[in-house]
Amino acid sequence: MDVQVINSDLIRGNIDPIILSVLIPADNYGYSIIKEIYRKSGEQFELKEPTLYSSLKRLEKSGYVESYWGEETQGGRRKYYRITTQGLKAYREQVHAWQAAKALIDCMIVTGEKGDEDL
Repeated sequence: MDVQVINSDLIRGNIDPIILSVLIPADNYGYSIIKEIYRKSGEQFELKEPTLYSSLKRLEKSGYVESYWGEETQGGRRKYYRITTQGLKAYREQVHAWQAAKALIDCMIVTGEKGDEDL
């Protein structure tokens, strides 16, 4: 099975905290967010533009991010996104939920039986 397909299936429900993690260190714009996620994934996962913008719209509606127009640069103005205090709190909660789910899934999937190392 293709690595991209596996990653997409597993990552789909965690796009929001992934995007929020990119916005924690600095405000960012769409294309740069996509590039940063690709870089952070070791160039194994590429977030598609429609997914990014629907997630950003949802995050903004929830009050987790806010947007503003940057200064005009070569090619036109860019819309930047910044994480809010509420967004940082939500991010931390989502990371905690992910860690709990990962631990539970590890318990159910990783058996530790002889031969598992070969999987």
